[in-house]
Amino acid sequence: MSKPAPRTIDPADVPKLAGEIVKKVRFPMLSTMDGDQPRVRPVSPVRTDGFVIYVANLKSYGKTAEIEINPKVELCYLDEDHNQVRITGKAEVVSDRKILEEIWNANRLLQHYLGSIDNPQLIVYKVNPARVRFMLEWALEYYEVPV
Repeated sequence: MSKPAPRTIDPADVPKLAGEIVKKVRFPMLSTMDGDQPRVRPVSPVRTDGFVIYVANLKSYGKTAEIEINPKVELCYLDEDHNQVRITGKAEVVSDRKILEEIWNANRLLQHYLGSIDNPQLIVYKVNPARVRFMLEWALEYYEVPV
């Protein structure tokens, strides 16, 4: 069986291609650290502003404690063609009421399960990207995406 050849792309197209994957993939994988043990789980972002990603969470979940100790996280988006975008950054708790209300008002699932924006279990993280990388399937090398 012959090895597939990666298609070539213009580096100027990388931000657009990476942005399309972030928009298309509904459940990226979020990695955190639990001491010296990495933990990975799917998440459902509640807001995306370019490569700034917002993730809702419950304060009682394990990732809350992990992020509190070490806010360095990575999100990995993988599409059906195995193209990927990796967003490496720090998660910070969102306290801006206007942003929280915008997220709350746009998300019926949060409303259904939590009942109120003031539910003490609700916590929303903003992942601020320090690095964004994009890879086409079979390319075996990442393109850096300007942030």
